[in-house]
Amino acid sequence: MIQRTAAVAAAKATAAVSRRFRLGGGTALPGLVAERIDPDVIQELSAQLNLGSVIITGTNGKTTTARLLRSIVKEAGLKPVANRAGSNMMRGIAAALVDAASWSGDIASAERRLGIFEVDEATLPLVANAVRPRAVLFTNLFRDQLDRYGEVETVAAVWRAAVSELLAEATVVLNVDDPSVAALASAAEGRVVKYGMEDTSSGAAKLEHAADARWCTACGSELGYAAVMYGHLGHWRCPKCGNARPEPDVFCGLFQTGANGSHVTLKLPGGLVEASLPLTGLYNAYNALAAAAAAAALGLGRAAVQRGLNSATAGFGRQERMFVGGRDVQIMLAKNPAGLNQVLRTITANGSEADLLVLLNDNIADGRDVSWIWDVDFELLEGKTHSVTVSGVRAWDMALRLKYAGIDGGGATTHVEPEPAQALKRALSATPEGSTLYVIPTYTAMLEVRDLLARWAGRGAFWEAE
Repeated sequence: MIQRTAAVAAAKATAAVSRRFRLGGGTALPGLVAERIDPDVIQELSAQLNLGSVIITGTNGKTTTARLLRSIVKEAGLKPVANRAGSNMMRGIAAALVDAASWSGDIASAERRLGIFEVDEATLPLVANAVRPRAVLFTNLFRDQLDRYGEVETVAAVWRAAVSELLAEATVVLNVDDPSVAALASAAEGRVVKYGMEDTSSGAAKLEHAADARWCTACGSELGYAAVMYGHLGHWRCPKCGNARPEPDVFCGLFQTGANGSHVTLKLPGGLVEASLPLTGLYNAYNALAAAAAAAALGLGRAAVQRGLNSATAGFGRQERMFVGGRDVQIMLAKNPAGLNQVLRTITANGSEADLLVLLNDNIADGRDVSWIWDVDFELLEGKTHSVTVSGVRAWDMALRLKYAGIDGGGATTHVEPEPAQALKRALSATPEGSTLYVIPTYTAMLEVRDLLARWAGRGAFWEAE
């Protein structure tokens, strides 16, 4: 008890200093301090959450799905404890729990507290062992940061081992449109809740180049698809052994998207939920579906799901909108081929010529290997851009990729400005007043450019956003 109290007090002091001098949002360092003083701080604090915890992991969609689930949980009258700013390793979980605790090391209003933690793919086993979750939600599995995670089969093996170690009381929530995620059901000892997309009108007839799960997890044969939603997500079946996409328990029966938002009709146990989201694109329909499936697994009512989805807002850097210099600016984080392909499809769907700022970094949090940009379908932009500016540490690599995609020369000329602040100013000036500038950054570039835009637009820091 004394050790936990000391850990919490030291972490809270660290967070206060960090925020006071704008050294960061206190989203990671306080957790690191707490763990150094009390290595069991996560286990001890999470055990105080009377309603337990849910873990959300996957390659894409963790932050948005967690945000949508928090909105649902609040509408159910509960108080979530969450790593809201997306610090998704052990130190981030510790920092979130410390923030919810009093200086004595006790969680306030513990009887109404539910942990909602988005977790890095490779960190899942550590977090699951520490918090002993009620439910674990898996969104999808795509290639991402090969220098850190390795190939998708490596991550899938880590996940299978983690699922097999869960308590029998834990519910596993799986996106069955992803063959690699659906296969986790065989490792689960407890309840499994399956979700997927039934409305295939936005799908395609064949797999994208960026598809990462072409092979049957049971026999190794190439899968066939009746409908491809994006990447390798879709209605799949192995023609050799008969392994096929399971029927989902929670599904999206209708999906419609426009320039400013989407409408979804979801089927949950007990009835339908209709929601209008401030988020566009098929991938965000999956995020809403995942949040609803997790809510169903937790026993939250349909009314809370409907109210929560309808009242949700965009998270920082995830289709977040700001108004700067007479222009709408929309930040659309993209960090791997599957995610960036969805961003490009969303931007080009309305048919008008787009103004773009693309920022590519290769810092540790982005992944050092940027060869993944050659697997992105930038050719979708050909003839559909008004202005294109590229920036970031690897700006010239991105400019070269866009040149090969036919973006430079046939239509808008790509302008290279490695310094992000100058690039942002240039991109804004190239965007007609009253139009939208789409900012497409990798993770560390997103934090930098979002900070600039927030100051210019009079917004708070990213860790202050709910």
